Amino acid sequence: MARDNASELARRLARDAEAVCRHYLSNGRRQGRYWMVGDVRNTPGRSMFVRLSGPESGPGAAGHWTDAASAEYGDLLDVIRESCGFVDFRDVANEARRFLSLPRPEPEPKQNRLRSRKSPAPLGSPEAARRLFGMSQSIVGTLVETYLRNRGITVLHETGSLRFHPRCYYRPDDHSPTETWPAMIAAVTDLSGHLTGAHRTWLDPGGFSETTLGKARIDTPKRAMGDLLGHAVRFGVAGEVMAAGEGIETMLSLRSVLPPMPMVAALSAAHLSAILLPDTLRRLYIARDDDPAGDGAMATLIDRAQEAGIEAIVISPRLGDFNEDLRLLGFDALRAASRVQIAAQDVARFMELAA
Repeated sequence: MARDNASELARRLARDAEAVCRHYLSNGRRQGRYWMVGDVRNTPGRSMFVRLSGPESGPGAAGHWTDAASAEYGDLLDVIRESCGFVDFRDVANEARRFLSLPRPEPEPKQNRLRSRKSPAPLGSPEAARRLFGMSQSIVGTLVETYLRNRGITVLHETGSLRFHPRCYYRPDDHSPTETWPAMIAAVTDLSGHLTGAHRTWLDPGGFSETTLGKARIDTPKRAMGDLLGHAVRFGVAGEVMAAGEGIETMLSLRSVLPPMPMVAALSAAHLSAILLPDTLRRLYIARDDDPAGDGAMATLIDRAQEAGIEAIVISPRLGDFNEDLRLLGFDALRAASRVQIAAQDVARFMELAA
């Protein structure tokens, strides 16, 4: 048989959706037109339902599933991947062919090999980021919420851009085995709200310590994927006023004392300097990190804002960043320091009304 693509494999699996479910989601059971189970990893329960019949594509297609508890969704290829713990699409496809009793694909001519290796969601692509975010769940009651609260962040409104994945893949390098760690997944979006990338913060399931601040004990506990340039993780919808800075924890710390103010995290100094500014923006607060990279990003962003006719005001932390201020100096100190650095009309608008 010629090499199968993902959509064809998914269609073939959907024709035998109940058999797929009985095999890979054995802890569930049929109820009417659906297979009910706890989640895509075959946990006992009833929050996830797989449609067993329906058209081959479009709304209501057979083989499509949704987890009402976590907002995860996908098709039967996702079921195979998650229930078997696969990382590479090649392994998922081979398992699907084995289940369907299909022959393995014939070796391709050498000149076509490079072109044909591309999967439906290439590693690190915006599509891979969208799939990861879609497979993650609300942070409410999860390790992400605990992680943020341990860092002093208790104001968690308008944080739909953050999600939790209990077993997010982590690979130290190309020559090391893949590990799984719980992770905070952040959606990176453009000005229209379209998801272009994702940021992963792997977390320590053992809890918080002053050494790791709750991040996993791995070499690079933070990584981004997808299209990041000009885009950001967003908290609230920007209008005439917005604050921008580097880290997620930094901006959520500042938002603790300015809760109604829309804010964005660009994820690095380089990306902060290149962030795209909304047409509605009239005043931009730049939340500076106290280091040389932060100073460089601040200077570039001030120039860009002024060229666009936007007032730029720098807010500086007393320590290294605003999360350090919040954790080590306390809420009241951060609030007082922020109050004297923002415009008087914004004190009334974003601070006093939120008191």
